[in-house]
Amino acid sequence: MDYVDERSGRRYPLDPLRWRGDDGAPLTVEVLPGITREQVDTGDRSLWRYRAALPGDLAPVSLGEGCTPLVERPWRGHATRFKLEWFSPTGSFKDRGSSVMISALARAGVRDVLEDSSGNGGSSVSAYAAAAGMTATILAPESTSPAKILQSRAYGAKVDLVPGTRDDTAAEALRRSGETTYASHNWHPFFLQGTKTLAYELWEDFGFTAPDTVVTVAGAGSIVLGLDLGFGELLRSGAIPKRPRLLVAQPANCGPIDAAFRAGPGEAVTTAFAPTIAEGTAIREPVRLPEVLAAIRRSGGATVAIAEEEIARATRELAGVGLYAEPTSATAAAAVDEFRRRGVLAPDENTAVVLTGSGLKAAAVMGTLV
Repeated sequence: MDYVDERSGRRYPLDPLRWRGDDGAPLTVEVLPGITREQVDTGDRSLWRYRAALPGDLAPVSLGEGCTPLVERPWRGHATRFKLEWFSPTGSFKDRGSSVMISALARAGVRDVLEDSSGNGGSSVSAYAAAAGMTATILAPESTSPAKILQSRAYGAKVDLVPGTRDDTAAEALRRSGETTYASHNWHPFFLQGTKTLAYELWEDFGFTAPDTVVTVAGAGSIVLGLDLGFGELLRSGAIPKRPRLLVAQPANCGPIDAAFRAGPGEAVTTAFAPTIAEGTAIREPVRLPEVLAAIRRSGGATVAIAEEEIARATRELAGVGLYAEPTSATAAAAVDEFRRRGVLAPDENTAVVLTGSGLKAAAVMGTLV
C-alpha cells in the first residue's frame, strides 16, 4: 500500500510523516477495495466501526467521533435530511480526519504537531493531540472566532495568531513545517481517510444504500474528497450501484471551487474575494483544487455560490427549526433552494445536507445574525 500523486502518478511508501510529494504535490492513499455491510463493526459506536476500510494497522485515538445523527426537518416547504456533524466531540466534522490522522502519527512515534486552521481544524487537532499525549501548535488568522481559539487553548495547544488572510496563515505553516511534524487537515493523506467515513456512515444511515445526492459546503474541499473516496470504495466493493451526486456550495465572497467548476476544464479562472461570515470556507487557493473539481464531475454534481445575505438568512431559519448551525454550515442549507430552483435537485430525491459545525463555534458572528 502506497501514497499516490494523482497528478503525476508517482508513488511513495505509506509513511505518516510524509504529507506531500517531493515536488510539492498533494498525495492520497492509493485506491482501496472498500468494504461490505458484513465488515462493519456494529459494536463500535464511532467511525472506527469502519476500521476494515482504513489503511494500516492503527491503534485508534478516539473520542467517540462519528455516528452523528441524520435528522429530518422541514426546510422551506420540503422535508429535508440534515447530517449533524456538530455532534462530533469538538463540534465539527473535522474530528473524523483528526482521529485517523493523529492515530497514524501516534503510531509513528510523533510527539509534537503543527496545524494551520481558520478554527475548527485547529480545535480538532488540538483535542486529538491532547488525547494522544502530543503537544500541538496551531496557527490561525487573527480574525478567527474567539470561541475556536479558546477551545484550542483549553486542550493545551499553543495558538499563534497570524496577521492577514487564511492563505497567509497557510503560508506561515509551510514555512514552519520543516521544524516539526505538519499535521495539516488540508494536506495530510490520512486526514482524508477519516473524512471518507462520512460516506460510509451515510450509506449506513440510508439503510446500507447510497443517497441520490449529498449537499455540502466546501472550503478546501476535504468533505468533497472524503465523500468521493468513500462512495468510490463502496461502489468498488459492490455495496452501492452508483455514486451519489455531490452538490457543493461556497460563499459568493470566496468561491474558487465554484468559479473553477463553472469555467470548465482547462480554463483560467480569476476570482474576486471579500470577507465572508462563513469563515471556515475562506480559502482562496485550495491545495487540492484539481482533485476536488474531478470529484464533483465524477459524481455528476454541481456547484453554487451563495450571497452573504442568503447565508445569514439560512443561519436564522435553521435555528428556527431547532438546528443551531454556524454560518459555514448554513451555506449548504442555503444552497438547497438554489439547486432546486435550477432543477439540479428534485424534492423527492434521497438527499443528505451536511451541517459541518455548531453555531456555538462562532458565537460572535451568531450574535449579529439571530
